Amino acid sequence: MKFLVTLFIIAMFIASPAIYLLVRNAYKPEEIPAEIIRPIPDPETITPTLPPTPVPTSGIPDAVESALIGTKGTYGVAVMNLKTGESYFRNEHRQFDAGSLYKLWIMATVFDQIGKGLLKEDQTLSQDIAVLNSKFNIASESAEQTEGTITLSVKEALDEMITLSDNYAALLLSEKIRLSTVRSYLADHGFSGSVLGEPPKTTPYDIAVFFDKLYRGQLGNAETSAQMLDLLKKQKIQTKLPKYLPPDVAIAHKTGEIGSFSHDGGIVYTGKGDYVIAAFSESDSPPDAEDRIARVSQAVYNYFTTKN
Repeated sequence: MKFLVTLFIIAMFIASPAIYLLVRNAYKPEEIPAEIIRPIPDPETITPTLPPTPVPTSGIPDAVESALIGTKGTYGVAVMNLKTGESYFRNEHRQFDAGSLYKLWIMATVFDQIGKGLLKEDQTLSQDIAVLNSKFNIASESAEQTEGTITLSVKEALDEMITLSDNYAALLLSEKIRLSTVRSYLADHGFSGSVLGEPPKTTPYDIAVFFDKLYRGQLGNAETSAQMLDLLKKQKIQTKLPKYLPPDVAIAHKTGEIGSFSHDGGIVYTGKGDYVIAAFSESDSPPDAEDRIARVSQAVYNYFTTKN
């Protein structure tokens, strides 16, 4: 028996190198391609993956409609981005009583005559209040003034008519240039939705197009266009379009209100592009409508200035 154990040990000793080679080859690890192996980067050299910048998914319709939720009455809105061409319209061809928006047409016609040399800014205009009331069919019970005389230069009358919306400055200029001339001006420039009647009527679309054409220098020469825009930027009535905009935002605009109607239209200048907005309303509560117009203006401004 001892002989057999000794013989087995000698055999295993002789065979062990072969067994070793067989096992090593059978379990040889898989080689990893060199291009897959990467060094572990130093933590200071790792560039973090930032979340994508949120991109607004809503457009002007959502912005405007959200600002008008719960309103009573009728609203008309026209928006035109002067840089991108993006636009929005709501009841844009509906006619509203214009209120003092008709003064835009008076201003443009006056500057048209100035540009043609038919009128001078330093020219003095003067008329009795009673005469103006009679000429423009203003009843004594509804007249702001019934006696006295108004005397202004053309330049002064333009300033008071636009920046303060002074009615007698407007009547003084209207008497000088004649309403028939203003009607011809409207027709010549394609404002087919606007009527200089009693009362004057216009549409959000026409007022938006007016400001678009003024911005592009299509309502006068370079000098008179700049003068009109400068006047409109001096507007003192700030309760509508500018109300909720940042105080440093420039806006050339004109308001209009009469009875149940309240409107505002103009050009808003921003670092991301200028745009035209006209917001009209007819409601039982003009003060509430004014605030809605301001909210619409704020919504449109936020949309244009925060989108990529």
